[in-house]
Amino acid sequence: MTWASWTTVGIHALPGAVHTAEIGVINGDLTIHTTWSENLAHVAVQYTGASEWYTMAGSPVPCASEEASRTFHQAVVEAVRGGERADASLEELFHP
Repeated sequence: MTWASWTTVGIHALPGAVHTAEIGVINGDLTIHTTWSENLAHVAVQYTGASEWYTMAGSPVPCASEEASRTFHQAVVEAVRGGERADASLEELFHP
């Protein structure tokens, strides 16, 4: 089985930007982690420095290659950093 993963630390997410499956909306200093395997990109988020990880709402998403999943991870990071547009941007990424 082929897999890959990426982690970006210290992303400042404004209120309402990030929705999780387990606890709803989170914001503040976050870490985003994407794992790609079996043509799916699984995105998790945590408060930077915390031990608990949460599934980002809409995850996993189909991703045909390792390269595509790396691009997807970066797009999620940039969308979270996007301020008030983050919610719409993430919705588009997870539900094209």
